[in-house]
Amino acid sequence: MASLKWFYSFLRKYRFYMLGGLGMTTLIVVLSMVNPQISGMIVDDVIHGGETKKLLPLVGLMLLTTAFISILRYCHQIIYEKASQGVLYDMRNRVYRKLLQEDFQFYNRKRTGDLMSRQTGDMDAIRHFVAYTIYVSYQYALYFIFALTMIFTINTKLAWAMLTVLPFTLLNTFLQSQKIRPAFKRNRECFSALNAFVQENISGNRVVRAFAKEEFEVCKFAVENDNYRSAQIAASRVWMRFLPVYEILAYALNIILMLYGGYLSIKGEITLGNLVTVNGYLWMLNSPLRMIGWRINEIINFMTSLEKIYTTYKEEPKVKTPPKGLKKKRLEGAVEFRNVSYRADEEDIVMNIDFKVEPGQTVGIIGATGSGKTTIMNLLCRFYDVSAGQVLIDGTDVRNMNLYNLRDNIGMAMQEVFLFSDTIEGNIAYGRPNCSFEEVKKAAVMADANHFIQEMPEGYDTIVGERGVGLSGGQKQRISLARALLKNPSILILDDTTSAVDMETESYIQKQLKNINNLCTIFVIAYRISSVKDADIILVMDGGHIIERGTHEELLQKGGYYAKTFYNQYGEVPEEISAQKGGNGYGKK
Repeated sequence: MASLKWFYSFLRKYRFYMLGGLGMTTLIVVLSMVNPQISGMIVDDVIHGGETKKLLPLVGLMLLTTAFISILRYCHQIIYEKASQGVLYDMRNRVYRKLLQEDFQFYNRKRTGDLMSRQTGDMDAIRHFVAYTIYVSYQYALYFIFALTMIFTINTKLAWAMLTVLPFTLLNTFLQSQKIRPAFKRNRECFSALNAFVQENISGNRVVRAFAKEEFEVCKFAVENDNYRSAQIAASRVWMRFLPVYEILAYALNIILMLYGGYLSIKGEITLGNLVTVNGYLWMLNSPLRMIGWRINEIINFMTSLEKIYTTYKEEPKVKTPPKGLKKKRLEGAVEFRNVSYRADEEDIVMNIDFKVEPGQTVGIIGATGSGKTTIMNLLCRFYDVSAGQVLIDGTDVRNMNLYNLRDNIGMAMQEVFLFSDTIEGNIAYGRPNCSFEEVKKAAVMADANHFIQEMPEGYDTIVGERGVGLSGGQKQRISLARALLKNPSILILDDTTSAVDMETESYIQKQLKNINNLCTIFVIAYRISSVKDADIILVMDGGHIIERGTHEELLQKGGYYAKTFYNQYGEVPEEISAQKGGNGYGKK
């Protein structure tokens, strides 16, 4: 199986650990054969034979063997734990790196809780398999083989009699493996669903409280929790049906030893000491038989978890960097869309988008919700690939550019702000972690964030919660803007970044954007006319099309969608606005 080959690629790095551990396990099993032999010698030679001088040396040898076995058990468990933690560390890193490489379409399909369960519960099942199941299964197999071999050397008839339980054990094992796999798969799916539900409700706790839906969510959680409980019970019922069979077969060995072994001893075919020796080996036969059901469960659980992780890992992103993608330290910022269309889920999102932007120009994009404004910026950043046409930066198709180099030259500040559980300084410096504090502060000043940050108890060292809990919407937006500005990008995208700030703050930010040191092409997505009116070119979108384009004055004169939006927001056209040429906003002189 591909998943097992993939798993072995991680295990191979620690093969010497595993081989060393299995070697110690083999030695433990071999040494375990000694004490039953000594017990038989004590019965035959010391108790029956009267050779009392042998008693202390034999008991001492038993104690020494037991002590050596204990030391070996400690050492090999440390080795297995190191190997398992190493495999877990490497696999988790590899999967996490792959998750970061996945495109937006991947995350549109996957639930966060499912992905989290891959990195937690499923990974732990693999660790348990490496740290425990492998060596225990190997050890039990050796116990059974070695003990049976030793019994054959004592009495062949008795050994064959004990082997009669083996076919029934193998049949029971086969039936269990066939039945338990679907049950465990269902179990892992229910666990993922429960995990996803909890994650979504914790993230959306404010919405739950705002709508007073606590009891409703508790009831929904009870359903998911009940599904998981039912799946757990169903899986337990499946394998519990087979457990008594293993117990009966294991106990059958005791009956065979007492009845047939006793019969052979009475007939004089084996000594009483031999019978004691065989009894010492008996636990090495019935323990594997009794525990084989548990081992099958662990193996099936491992296989199910591995398959889920591998299925997630092997999904290749549709958007990925080309092998010889163009790299350029700093892009100039010339942008061109050539007859661009994008289609997703059998639905046209944007169609026939054509426009050209020179380096350093500012483009305003305005339109109703769902008109495709953000989509064309996602295509520019190559979060998605176009269905038709070309998106070019500095004359190069973005599909032929190194993906990470492309995005490193683009700064984005979005309406839905995500802030990490870190200091304010750490959040602003996320794109340039090695920058100086003065650079962080300068970006905060440009985003009109410095004044409220300094008013906080810890200033720039204030820890903000996940998603910026503790800050207002406008404050989060300004920190997000500062984060984008600090990158000193070639292309800056402001996706309704000032929607949560007042007009005075917005005007201040617009003036500060003119002071960007390096040439920077700016895209402003907004609903408010005030955010885009001073752009060099304004694109008006509706239904995935560009329906109007031009400057503020040109669009007002057309009397179309833009003019109607302006009238709705301002009531009338002030003379000073309709007469102005340029202004003090985003446009650069």
